[in-house]
Amino acid sequence: MPELLELEGLTTGYGEAVVIRDLSLTLGEGEALALLGRNGVGKTTLIDSVIGVTRRFAGSVRLAGVDLTAASPEKRAAAGIGWVPQERDIFRSLTVEENLTATARPGRWTLRGVYEMFPRLGERRANMGDQLSGGEQQMLAIGRALMLNPRILLLDEPTEGLAPIVIEQLLASIRRIIREEGMATIIVEQHAKKILGVTDRAVILDRGAIVHEAPSRALIEDPAPLELHLGVIAKQNQRSPAHAG
Repeated sequence: MPELLELEGLTTGYGEAVVIRDLSLTLGEGEALALLGRNGVGKTTLIDSVIGVTRRFAGSVRLAGVDLTAASPEKRAAAGIGWVPQERDIFRSLTVEENLTATARPGRWTLRGVYEMFPRLGERRANMGDQLSGGEQQMLAIGRALMLNPRILLLDEPTEGLAPIVIEQLLASIRRIIREEGMATIIVEQHAKKILGVTDRAVILDRGAIVHEAPSRALIEDPAPLELHLGVIAKQNQRSPAHAG
């Protein structure tokens, strides 16, 4: 599998504070990676480092062989990095359709494709962003990122705050985006077992460094590393679905 994203010796943070320390990671074309860890271990900072909004102390970022280390966030987006932030950041004063077309770029993903992936958005296309439920806003945020026609999609806590039934619907769509569309994806998630079923590989972060890396299937079959590195978070995921999310 050709490498699409390559992070080498990356050390980044905010201001004088170092959060990510000498981290190296690769992601192949069409591969899906779960980025796991407790709160505050550097998951979002690593995503921020890929999109280019952190301070870099050392290391490099390459996408499809192109060095983006010194590139601005705008140039990284133009190069093919799509991002869905934890806060979603949809345009609340625009309609669903205006949100989707505001920053669209030519490619496979069009309004029709997004509406086929998320039929609820098609039904709500004339509604304003602030009239949507949390699940609909997350669908819109993902759809808007897809309309940029990226080469890689970064999802930061996509299931946070959503009801269990909405989470299942959203994960089914993410699985289709990965498996049927072949979209390389990194998914940040605190609750590991929600996302391991849709990813190929997982890394666990602690204190800004990778402490464990394994195929997702291996962690499903043997969750001991999740217990070791995530502790109570992994145990919480063993509760009934009514308590998930």
